[in-house]
Amino acid sequence: MTSAPRLALFAAVVALAAMCTSCASTPAVTPSASPSRTASAEPEPSPTPEATPAETAVATMSLRERAGSVVMGHIPTTDAAALHAYMESSGVGGFLLMGANIPGDEAALRAITAALTVDPARPPLVAVDQEGGDVSRLPWDAFPAPLALQQADPSAAEAAFAGRAALVRQAGIPVNFGIVADVTADADSFIHRRVLGTTPDAASERVAAAVRGEEGSVFSTLKHFPGHGAAPGDSHTAIPSTDLTLDQWRAADALPFEAGIDAGAEMLMFGHLAYTAVDPGPASLSPEWHRLAREELGFDGVTITDDLGMLQGSGQPQYADPVANAVAALAAGNDMVLTVVYSSPDTAPRVIDGIVAAVESGALPADRLEDAATRVMELRLAVAEAGEGDLPCTTCGPAG
Repeated sequence: MTSAPRLALFAAVVALAAMCTSCASTPAVTPSASPSRTASAEPEPSPTPEATPAETAVATMSLRERAGSVVMGHIPTTDAAALHAYMESSGVGGFLLMGANIPGDEAALRAITAALTVDPARPPLVAVDQEGGDVSRLPWDAFPAPLALQQADPSAAEAAFAGRAALVRQAGIPVNFGIVADVTADADSFIHRRVLGTTPDAASERVAAAVRGEEGSVFSTLKHFPGHGAAPGDSHTAIPSTDLTLDQWRAADALPFEAGIDAGAEMLMFGHLAYTAVDPGPASLSPEWHRLAREELGFDGVTITDDLGMLQGSGQPQYADPVANAVAALAAGNDMVLTVVYSSPDTAPRVIDGIVAAVESGALPADRLEDAATRVMELRLAVAEAGEGDLPCTTCGPAG
């Protein structure tokens, strides 16, 4: 499993070193015949752990800034000025590039991604769905598609995703929503051509290989947790469901996600699908599925919803309000909410207003928002620190 983020680990080591230094420098005290009642009744308080850079950054933010930081927005244009104005006025912490944002060449795309950054010290999480094959936003990506990789050696998946990640990073994009950890052998499934393996073991090997390939170039995202393969139907137009039990999930569909998490994936995307034996609602809005990801699979990174517009697209009336969906998603345990389909330039600001109102009313605990904003900020600060260099794996444990 994974350990705490590197920054938190570093802070803990620094604090421990400080404590040991203090102990070593304290002169010995000779016990007296009658010990001080005050000394025995009031022990020395433990030092407060030093705040991480992400915690310090979030502590300085207003409620609205925190709310904005956990929203990943989108507007369909290649106008760099319009994109910069959108990021500046909305205050969102991320942006998903779709086909409507991709110009004809990499140089032009770099100008667009640069325009999305308002504050270089806290760059947004700019993301793209670059799976290869059927879902490929960068038309100059000629690396093998997942369908071809299903039958290839896992080393081919590592090489393909290393090359793919390099293209994404060269375009100024630090996050790839590119690794499908779903598993199915059903050729009729909408996800079949996008999976990396048709059995749990085969998918696990190739998912882990893809994460290794992307390491250092982009932050890897596993999707669509807890797995579309067992739930027939397309979540773009419905909420697929399955009665698969939790133990059955653990023995099959969980395995590729566990492999990708163990390999160091920094982000985990929750799908709009229901395992009714675990939770009758979609996993993206399920506290139980978020608990399982954290506690059973040991995921330490940023959790993000699939596009919340897909919930609206399901046609189910209880998911017709994008603002309510976003608040419910954060309350369930998502660190970031994604809004693309049905969104307009005012969608993200309305979602942010709704998050602020939910915190002020107590419907969304303030510490849940603070935790989410801090996890997101860890990745944003890592992007800033890396510059053009390697991105650190923020969920990987120390070597050895």
